Amino acid sequence: MSGRVPQERRRRRPTRSGVLLSEELIVDTALRLVGEHGPEALSVRRLGIALGCDPTALYRYFHGTDDLLLAVCDRIIGDAMAGFVPGDDWVASLREMALRVRGGYLAHPRAAAFTAYRVTRRENEMRAVETGIALLLSAGFPPADAARLYLTFIDTVLGHAAMDAALLTLPRERREADRHAWLDAYQGLDPVGFPALTAVRGELHRMGHSSFEEAVDLLLETLASRAAALTEGDALS
Repeated sequence: MSGRVPQERRRRRPTRSGVLLSEELIVDTALRLVGEHGPEALSVRRLGIALGCDPTALYRYFHGTDDLLLAVCDRIIGDAMAGFVPGDDWVASLREMALRVRGGYLAHPRAAAFTAYRVTRRENEMRAVETGIALLLSAGFPPADAARLYLTFIDTVLGHAAMDAALLTLPRERREADRHAWLDAYQGLDPVGFPALTAVRGELHRMGHSSFEEAVDLLLETLASRAAALTEGDALS
C-alpha cells in the first residue's frame, strides 16, 4: 500500500495500558527502540509490545513498517531543522543547515544508516528542501541549477553525516583502534613502496577524524564562486 493513512484513521486511541496512542507516540517509540536495539527493532510486533497495544492497532496510523520508517526519517529532519531561520547570508545559512542535519543523524546514529537515503514525502523534508532551494535561488542560480546543486549539496551532507553516524554505532574499542591505526600501522610503511604516505605520515593522524565540515566548506566555496560568476556575467551583459 502507498500514501498516507487518512486523518480519520489516525485518531488518538488509548492502549491496553491506558496510554493514548498517536502517530507521534509511535514514532517516538520507534526511534527509542531503534536506538536501543538497532533497525531490527522496527517491527509491528516489537512496537506493539513496547506500546502495550495490539500490533494491528498500528495500522490505524501507518500502512506498514516502511511507512513508519519514513515518518521516523521525517522526525529526524524536523528535529534537526526546528527553529532554523535562514539569514541574509545564503552560504552561512546552508552551512548551518548542513551542521543541523549532521547533528540530527548523530543524535540517532542507528537510525541514520537506513533513513538518510530515503525520501519521506512528508512536511519536514519538504520544508527543508524548500528552504535549501530557496537559498540557492536567492544566490542567483536559475531554477534548473538550483535544484541540481541542492541535490549535490544535500547528498554530500547526508553521505558524510550517515558515515559519521555509522562510526558511532561501533563499539568504542573498535573506533579507537581504527583511529589509532593512522598513528601506528601507517607510520612504519616502507618509504620505497609508499613514498606519498611516507611524505605525509606526520599528518596522517588527521585521517582519524571526520572530514564533514571541510567537505561542506569546499562545496560551499565552489557554490559561492559560481554564484559570483553569475553575478559578474549579468553585470557585463
